Amino acid sequence: MRLSRLSLLLTACALAALAVPAAAQDTPIVVPPPRALPPPAAPAMIIGNEAVAPAAPVTVVAIPAEWSPIPTDEMGRTAYGLYLSGRLAAFRGDNVLGADLLAQSQALTPEQPVVGEEAFRTGLFAGDLETLAELAPSIQDMPLLAEAGRLVVIVDALNDGDAAAGLVALRSQPLTEPFETIGQYILPTLAASAGDWDLALASVDAPLTDIDGLVLRHQRVRLLESRRRHAEAEAEYRVITASPLGSQLFMVDFGRFLERRGRRDEALALYESSLTGPSPDPEALVGRRRVLDRAAAPPIPTIRENAAFAIKLAAIQAAERRERDVSTIFLRLADSLGRDDEVALRLGLGLVSLGHEESARRAFGRVTTDNPILYAGAQYGLGLSFQRDEMEEQALAAFRLADASAPGQIEVIFRLSQQLIAMDRDEEALAVLNRPSVNVAGQPPELRLLRGATLQELGRLDEAENELWAALTAAPNDPTILNTLGYMWVDTGRRVDQGAEMLARAHAAEPTNGNIQDSLGWAQFRQGQYDIAVETLEGAVSKEPANAEINDHLGDAYWQVGRTREAQWQWNRVLTLDPDAERRAEVEQKLAKGLSIAPPVAAGQF
Repeated sequence: MRLSRLSLLLTACALAALAVPAAAQDTPIVVPPPRALPPPAAPAMIIGNEAVAPAAPVTVVAIPAEWSPIPTDEMGRTAYGLYLSGRLAAFRGDNVLGADLLAQSQALTPEQPVVGEEAFRTGLFAGDLETLAELAPSIQDMPLLAEAGRLVVIVDALNDGDAAAGLVALRSQPLTEPFETIGQYILPTLAASAGDWDLALASVDAPLTDIDGLVLRHQRVRLLESRRRHAEAEAEYRVITASPLGSQLFMVDFGRFLERRGRRDEALALYESSLTGPSPDPEALVGRRRVLDRAAAPPIPTIRENAAFAIKLAAIQAAERRERDVSTIFLRLADSLGRDDEVALRLGLGLVSLGHEESARRAFGRVTTDNPILYAGAQYGLGLSFQRDEMEEQALAAFRLADASAPGQIEVIFRLSQQLIAMDRDEEALAVLNRPSVNVAGQPPELRLLRGATLQELGRLDEAENELWAALTAAPNDPTILNTLGYMWVDTGRRVDQGAEMLARAHAAEPTNGNIQDSLGWAQFRQGQYDIAVETLEGAVSKEPANAEINDHLGDAYWQVGRTREAQWQWNRVLTLDPDAERRAEVEQKLAKGLSIAPPVAAGQF
């Protein structure tokens, strides 16, 4: 079958591979991928060794045999009703509402561990640290959640200006995996905030190849700057950025330090260096523009910003280990410490990966326009989220904002064009695809496929054929391109036999694809092989039972082999599947008068 508008919208392609090479300072990556950090090594550094008294045990109230009367809030809502509503909201991807409702239910039934556990789990992705800290005692009997609760309490203490309490809690009982890394990373910041500068600035004994050591040395260098020990800070920056990993992670931060020291030319050189290579840093682009515009240097990071940066790096490491839930929880903690566009963007991506669409949209929506690359990435993520929920106007608006913020990004152009096509705005889609910066030699075959399919929808068949042939030349075994061009040749009678051969290849490559199988069945029908076409199309319908076009094709095949009642049943089914106006009229005509078809089509000629 021809690529439908929905198929065009959902055509699979490796978007990251679509990027057209360009000057790094002009078009860096829209959505920066997680930095390639190695898994954390075993602890190889020592920061202080002072003993601290253990924390007091937590007392949990026993569960009553029964609740009488039934617990209700001031609005008359029952604890069970709030619980069910909270679970439903979380299931729909709205963790903020879900966590709030579950916390209200838990407040009415503090003795119920199931409610406390679910409220805490959902709250971890919602990011309300104060509520989570209050819920922490209710999950003490679950070791992993209990550790998460301790981490939340420690970060919340830093947020509330009570770093001393957080420091005591962390040093009395170090966090265990998967939270051990964060505990190491934020210890210097907690110590600084608590006024223990000897502990905060203790030297770090670790090789430069060790990620944990690099992060802790970076924490130390920021704290050295905050104490105006600039010479020591610069020396440490030069050491940590001398290693490849340290340069990737901290070169831009070194540039900011140099800006604050009034050394703009040196900072600019670092930013230019960070914009080269396969993964240009979006923050380097902002720094470069700031220096060239002679704008004010960024301020010294606050204590909370230091902690947030360290937690963000721990989140990236967790993502590298494919621990999506842990990474997202870490990003929530970093997000709670202050506004950071990269954290918000990564948080949105993490929430999407876990199916939390509403919460992800809130995170994407908080990314500001300060960094056009990060903003474009957030709008791109919003557009994809809206697409998944078939919110077409919102998706289109988001893709337009992404395109305006970071022009020339092929990933955005592809999705923007798809969305316009899905909304029957083919001429606008074609205008995007025909931009001089897009319609160039060497462009990805996926773009030619999209352009060719759009030209076909507009009835410009010669141009469509040229584009699709160019796409197939670039990717001769791509089943989607084989299907699109093959079906066009078969359906228009231009090259039926060649089109049928292409469709057989496409079906062999993707035998489970019902749309491609329908194309093959229709080719067999057009060649007069009606019995074979029936078998092929029945298989296609079993794979795509709600597809109006495939059901219509099967009805035609039934009619041609004399199975008229089954043909009429199929055509009646088509009318229940919301066909477009043209297909509805054709099917109603067939139901009234039967199918009248010309003899089988031979191979077409130009």
